[in-house]
Amino acid sequence: MQAPPIWQRLLAAAAYLLPWSDAIPFGRSLFGLFPFLQWLSVPALPVAMLQQMVPFGGLVLFLALYLGVVRNGQVPYPIRFNVLQAILIDIVLVVVSLAFNLLINPLGSGFALRTISNSVFLGTLVVVLFGVVQNLRGRDADLPTISEAVRMQLY
Repeated sequence: MQAPPIWQRLLAAAAYLLPWSDAIPFGRSLFGLFPFLQWLSVPALPVAMLQQMVPFGGLVLFLALYLGVVRNGQVPYPIRFNVLQAILIDIVLVVVSLAFNLLINPLGSGFALRTISNSVFLGTLVVVLFGVVQNLRGRDADLPTISEAVRMQLY
């Protein structure tokens, strides 16, 4: 099987900026301990700014990507696959973020919540890096359960 052209690889890798922009808030306590880690948030700034500037920016971006890319049969498969995978990762992060917002108010920001938050941040970093590297190599980023759900949606 031939690897996709470089432009498809780059667009597919760029899809992972969506979940990365939603994972940045989970790393706040790590940014305080290790200020150099703040540089990891630079690639996600355009997506985060778009979500902040446009009313309901996250929803608009989700709908644009889902309807304009994932459901468009003219878009090459690697791009559709990775955009949908990034959307599913982002949905998981949004649900985790909502759970954190419900827990932080009654429990405060104790050691356990900071540890879980750091784990979510680092886990997302690993998943995003894996997705980007696999795309640049011309391969599918095969994540258990998520990739299976993506393949079921695309076929």
